[in-house]
Amino acid sequence: MNSKEVVRAGYDALGTRYREAYSDYGHYHEWLDELVPLLPPSGRILDLGCGDGVPVSKRLSATYQVVGVDLSPTQVHLAQSNVPDATFLCGDMTSLDFEPESFAAVVAFYSIIHVPLIEQQSMLEKIKVWLKPGGYFMATLGNRAWTGIEHDWLQRGVTMYWSHADDETYIGWLGKAGLEVAWSRFIPEGKSGHSLILARKS
Repeated sequence: MNSKEVVRAGYDALGTRYREAYSDYGHYHEWLDELVPLLPPSGRILDLGCGDGVPVSKRLSATYQVVGVDLSPTQVHLAQSNVPDATFLCGDMTSLDFEPESFAAVVAFYSIIHVPLIEQQSMLEKIKVWLKPGGYFMATLGNRAWTGIEHDWLQRGVTMYWSHADDETYIGWLGKAGLEVAWSRFIPEGKSGHSLILARKS
């Protein structure tokens, strides 16, 4: 299987197990607590790599028109059940085609890092096009460069793939795409971690 098929098959196999393994939603809500006050009182938000819709799409759908996208049909099915007020699409985020300036914000928590690195810079450029002027992008991206797979991830028999650049590279890519980085923050996870980045369309 290629890397995207590995990711799709992994999340399909995990089903609800993924959310059970990360059932502490506190940090997601803390991040949204920083993002939401910056946004207009209504509008559309794109959730890239939405998983089963909990907690991000679910919380945002109380106020906004949420469009969630995930590569895994199983996760999209769960999201449709968990968050009936949102719209969910099953597909590869790099192949999406939305109208320019469609969204007040785009969020991508632990999802772009599943995309092959060679496609990530162009993905950020597409996000910039989809954002309204002054719109925000919040994402967890790589802090250190690494590409690889893990076997028996969260569940026996599940293989998962990641690929990411380092923090400095992402900040440079965002700047080239026309997204001004407001801040970047290290989010520890085990012996490593990710970068939580907030950027704004100029």
